[in-house]
Amino acid sequence: MVTSQAVSIPADGSAIAGDLALPPQSGAVVLFAHGSGSSRHSPRNRAVAASLQDAGLGTLLMDLLTEQEEQVDMVTARHRFDIGLLGRRLVSAIDWLAEEPATAGLPLGLFGASTGAAAALVAAAERPGRVRSVVSRGGRPDLAGDALSRVRAPVLLIVGGDDRAVLEMNREAGAALRAPHRMHVVPGATHLFEEPGALEAVAAAAADWFLRPGHETQTGPTGPSVVPPPEEGP
Repeated sequence: MVTSQAVSIPADGSAIAGDLALPPQSGAVVLFAHGSGSSRHSPRNRAVAASLQDAGLGTLLMDLLTEQEEQVDMVTARHRFDIGLLGRRLVSAIDWLAEEPATAGLPLGLFGASTGAAAALVAAAERPGRVRSVVSRGGRPDLAGDALSRVRAPVLLIVGGDDRAVLEMNREAGAALRAPHRMHVVPGATHLFEEPGALEAVAAAAADWFLRPGHETQTGPTGPSVVPPPEEGP
């Protein structure tokens, strides 16, 4: 049975709300970074998190902004594209997970959606000894800038086959990565993976990546590649 609890994560002198879920004997814990204008209540990230929990992975979904920042951002959109700020918040969560008794000994993965993918890559670059692997869903890894070349954890870039602009951005970002990385294209999917079976394909690919053995010892880029999606019907 999955154990769930609301948590409070210290960050920049404030507290960030999060939801931590741990199945019995979790194989790892995955920290989620939502996209612009979203929150820890993102239905897509929660659906993926539920699938990861079924696969034996713990999950931490968290807000990236304080309540006050959220109020400002709703009016001005000031913070949602501040990748440096969002990356620092994820680093705070990474350090918090390393100190919590229930998660301190678990391998850590990062799952970023949209702009959250850039923040996840920035955080992975800042904590190379802690982050085991990274998954980007319909992400904007290009917004991570110079941090791309400093990421050491293996990266899986999941993109919808019909999300043409983001697909090209991911290809360009993949060329800048020096870590092992692959691109997973979900045929017929658009940016939000709303098509039947698309989000399930994302969750299956992510679970496989996070549970893949040997990620701790991989070094050097593998080069971007396209791998077929899991054979899962709608």
